[in-house]
Amino acid sequence: MINKVQILSVTPPGNLDAYIRIANLWPMLSIEEEKILTKRLRYNSDLDAAKTLILSHLRFVIHISRNYSGYGLLQADLIQEGNVGLMKAVRRFNPEIGVRLVSFAVHWIKSEIHEYVLRNWRIVKVATTKSQRKLFFNLRKTKKRLGWFNEEEIQIVARELGVSSRDVREMESRMSAQDITFNPLPEEDFDGKVNTCSIQYLQDKKSNFASGVEQDNWEEHAANKLSNALLRLDERSRHIIYARWLDKTKKNTLQTIANNYGISAERVRQLEKNAMKKLKIAIEA
Repeated sequence: MINKVQILSVTPPGNLDAYIRIANLWPMLSIEEEKILTKRLRYNSDLDAAKTLILSHLRFVIHISRNYSGYGLLQADLIQEGNVGLMKAVRRFNPEIGVRLVSFAVHWIKSEIHEYVLRNWRIVKVATTKSQRKLFFNLRKTKKRLGWFNEEEIQIVARELGVSSRDVREMESRMSAQDITFNPLPEEDFDGKVNTCSIQYLQDKKSNFASGVEQDNWEEHAANKLSNALLRLDERSRHIIYARWLDKTKKNTLQTIANNYGISAERVRQLEKNAMKKLKIAIEA
């Protein structure tokens, strides 16, 4: 396992040129030296061997990172992400497989840089599926050769990359789009540009504030009228209405109420019917 001290030792400092010069000073390992170090790490967990393996391969990370300079990201950040991939490769490398460490590490270095570019190139993710990721990193190279795509060129690219022509069109559109400020500062909102927008100018078509207020007022008004109407009923009728319709815990049956008052269920039904009529007249008044 590689500790934090060793991670910091391969992190580009503020002066990138100085970092690159120092990284290139580390000598490249011979096949025999690399084999000894990788075995010491794998079988003895030798951290000094891991450090030497990492530092001697930093030049390769720097070289690979330069291939991603066209995405507008800092090279120091690209190198740092690539170094993370290098450390993962060193940790997983098996010296018995018969290949050089750099050949194994290239995949891990590129993988970490790819993830970093996809996370940071745009606010909105431009590549989420496997085919979109493949297109994202290959379409830029292809466009340098073809320029703007016509239908024939789209078909060529689709065949070369093994994706659908629809995927090519969609990715070209995503990569051509530009991020814009969603909610610019006031001083930025008077530069004459038409590609800025503000949350203050957006309309929420799914909500109606006026209707919501009106509905709340109506419900409060109806509740007040019902309360006043209930007060006009006699105590027995008021209890019947409450037990039958307003008790949130349970709805009492006619027979249950009849047993409480010592009358028939039919008489309770008649009292309930009369009470409901009185309530309706009071509420509509």
